[in-house]
Amino acid sequence: MTDPQTIQFTFGIDDPQADEERVQKDTLKLLKELRELDEVIKADRTEDLDPEIGSKPGFATIWGVLTTEVSIESIKGFLGFLGGKLEKWGNEPIKMVIKVGDQEIHVEAKTRKDILAVEPMIENLLTTMQQGEKDKDA
Repeated sequence: MTDPQTIQFTFGIDDPQADEERVQKDTLKLLKELRELDEVIKADRTEDLDPEIGSKPGFATIWGVLTTEVSIESIKGFLGFLGGKLEKWGNEPIKMVIKVGDQEIHVEAKTRKDILAVEPMIENLLTTMQQGEKDKDA
């Protein structure tokens, strides 16, 4: 479950033809950029929740997939940044899992417009979560 004041984005480019070296280089470059963004609270490579048997603990991350935490107030700026990156990446879609509290949505975006359309979805999740909290308190 994420902090109620943050939104968690897990995303990666769906490019099956990208070579491993390029994916690693691009992942590290993007991770550095994300960590420098004011909108991002935390950014890391995504942990592999189903690592191979015998793999060393702490090394079970997935290249090309990143997880960020963004404050609710910074969603628009973060989505704008991601939309700009998507335009540079070309025709490859980005796949995202967005967590708000213990709710999540799965999105595939191919354009900046697709990325920006995520904001109302997040707002709906926030409204649903807030309504659920009010119902518990009543």
